[in-house]
Amino acid sequence: MATRDNVMSHRKRSIAEEPVTSVLPDGDVPYDPRHSFNPDEEVLAALGYKSEFKREFSLFTTFCVSFAVLGLLPSFASTLTYGMGYAGTAGMTWGWIIAMLGIQCVAMSMAELCSSMPTSGGLYYAAAVLAPPGWGPFAAWLTGWSNWLAQVTAAPSVNYGISAMILAAGSINNPDYVPTDWQTFLLTVFIMILHAILSSMPTKWLAQFNSAGSTFNFVALIIVIILIPAGTNRSSRGLPRFTPSSEVWGTIYEGTSFLPGVSVLMSFIGVIWTMSGYDSPFHLAEECSNANLASPRAIVLTSATGGIFGWFLQLVVAYTVVDIDQVLDSDLGQPFAAYLIQCMTQKMTLAILALTIIAGFSMGQGCMIAASRVTFAYARDDCFPLSNYWKQVNRYTQTPANAVWFNCAVGILCLLLILGGSVPIGALFSIGAISAFVAFTIPIFIRVFFVGKRFRPGPWNLGKFSMPIGAFASAFVLLMVPILCLPSSTGAELNAANMNWTCVVYGGPMLIVTVWWFVSAHKWFKGPKVNIQHMMLGREEAIVEGQSAAEDHEDSSSGDAHAAEKATKS
Repeated sequence: MATRDNVMSHRKRSIAEEPVTSVLPDGDVPYDPRHSFNPDEEVLAALGYKSEFKREFSLFTTFCVSFAVLGLLPSFASTLTYGMGYAGTAGMTWGWIIAMLGIQCVAMSMAELCSSMPTSGGLYYAAAVLAPPGWGPFAAWLTGWSNWLAQVTAAPSVNYGISAMILAAGSINNPDYVPTDWQTFLLTVFIMILHAILSSMPTKWLAQFNSAGSTFNFVALIIVIILIPAGTNRSSRGLPRFTPSSEVWGTIYEGTSFLPGVSVLMSFIGVIWTMSGYDSPFHLAEECSNANLASPRAIVLTSATGGIFGWFLQLVVAYTVVDIDQVLDSDLGQPFAAYLIQCMTQKMTLAILALTIIAGFSMGQGCMIAASRVTFAYARDDCFPLSNYWKQVNRYTQTPANAVWFNCAVGILCLLLILGGSVPIGALFSIGAISAFVAFTIPIFIRVFFVGKRFRPGPWNLGKFSMPIGAFASAFVLLMVPILCLPSSTGAELNAANMNWTCVVYGGPMLIVTVWWFVSAHKWFKGPKVNIQHMMLGREEAIVEGQSAAEDHEDSSSGDAHAAEKATKS
């Protein structure tokens, strides 16, 4: 009788009673006769998955990974050629504010989805669940591959920026030294391998390592924001200490062949790529305690904090830069280093570069971790060739080590673009911006325009503002996708050397996977695969008969206690 009472107690916690929007129908009940779910496991089970990781990330440590992936200081240093080079200081000041309005709306809409579906699959799972009937697998397929392209190119692009800064520092110390493409490539590969080794560590070590890295990132950012205006030597060069505000805010640098307004929009690539790491808490949700609250809060906190402090960094650089043309065309091969040497002493320049390089190393590490969780989640649903290998969790570290090394290998192949020069490798940054935003927005767009009342909000939600914020986020991304594909030159000046390769490097793989879908994948890919036992309501007798003796240790009061615990937590 106790067994039957226990079953009935467990059966009361159906999908319909959970604050989730699940791939399972409301009548389904997650079920494991050998294990009593804690609140986090119960929410994940309602989404169709069993817990496979230790939940050793908290709100703070999740935010730390996310902020490390965001990496404001190294991100800004790596993309200065776009933010400053396309529209000058105007794009860096008021342009950043405009871009952040759209980005914050995307982040809040994503956080709402995360609270309702806190699983490593993240946006991919959301697209599958929210899409109109019959379209779920295709929506998940496109979202998953676009998001994976963003994730797998993040660490290579970050590490390329780190390598360029390290070699630029060498050039500052020894003006006769000019870095070669091969040296940059080999150094970047070395950093990639280091990150892969570190990313294979146990979850607890990863949390501690990234907490330290994120703390350093934040401290280094504050130091640099203070050091630049305090240590600039513009006055000793016969210049005013700071550029007048009328020039900083009112002058649009003609870095493209388009109208000034379009140039400002094109400069948003630097903002979008810099701010694209706030989705990491979504992918770490299965390793986070109290995930349906902590993970969405970490998303919004990362985006808001990054937006504010990123703007401060933009301001101090905009007010102290001397000559934009020299920054972009310097022999150092790294615009941020070229900017620093214009307005700082050599020692101060090297000190700031050192802080940026260390912060960048932490950022690349965070990118590698987030990408491995995405690869694991997609491989769990057999999205990739040889998925059986990539979805394995290492029994010693309890982390998806195979997925880490798979991403490392793909990233190293992407780095071969370095040998083609600065323009082809620059496509990695454009891919990171456009593919991430496309993946972010597909489920948000579906949520706003196709779902209606089928969406069940989690404990963190936008309430009555959900639809207008989601609509604005979708409109912003629809505007930016074609803008990010525009070349900086037009007409007779446009050639293979200065074209925008984003449409090729991103569009090519997405065209291939779309064709793959219609030719083959639609026959076998059905979206997220549940990997936990579940049962339908109305089958009490069959369930009781099938119970194993392992359930006898649970009494009927354990279900009530668990429900009370979950209610208190919520």
